[in-house]
Amino acid sequence: MSKRSKKFQEALSKVDKSRFYSKEEAVKLVKETSVSSFDGSVEIAIRLNLDTKKADQQLRGAIVLPKGTGKTNRVLVVARGPKAQEAKDAGADFVGDTDILEKIEKENWFDFDTMIATPDMMPLLGKLGKVLGPKGLMPNPKTGTVTMDIAKAVEEVKAGRVEYRTDTFGNVHGVIGKVSFSEADLLENLDAFISQILRIKPATVKGDYIKNISISATMGPGIKIENSFDK
Repeated sequence: MSKRSKKFQEALSKVDKSRFYSKEEAVKLVKETSVSSFDGSVEIAIRLNLDTKKADQQLRGAIVLPKGTGKTNRVLVVARGPKAQEAKDAGADFVGDTDILEKIEKENWFDFDTMIATPDMMPLLGKLGKVLGPKGLMPNPKTGTVTMDIAKAVEEVKAGRVEYRTDTFGNVHGVIGKVSFSEADLLENLDAFISQILRIKPATVKGDYIKNISISATMGPGIKIENSFDK
């Protein structure tokens, strides 16, 4: 196990691991405890009371954060004809159909962050599933990346859309901004992310839905937040 830096140890000493902080205190603390030399992301982790063996308790989707993510997303759209032009007009960074899929397959090209496709292109994308899937780049209707409304999808990704999905343990992870964001902007994004998770609560969940919430900087300790959201 690698030894933690002195800077990280100092940041860790500011966090009481036995305490649940208010969301305002947590956001203030996450900015103070980031030890990276770059503008790190602020990440959220939510442990949910879900049985992910049940299909209706496997959550997946996307949300456009009100204050964005602070990250510039490079968008690739796989479409033909008028939809390809719609993508270009909406500001997509790359647009193509079989030519772009061939580039991915033969040149191992992945200079994009999000792929959006029209439904008619999905059969062609199928053979790239083993490559795109593990990288989290395969378009999916649940996250709004397989759609006929190409302009809206591109605009949302550019505005700061964050995808989320539960892992096998019922955890949901996401990004709610950058360390350089103001506390007010981080709080607004935090509230929006948690509100979305509450909105899609499966009807079959019994008892408390949210088990715990924590936030952290890319290089910083986890900070537990008191759960007053679903009470």
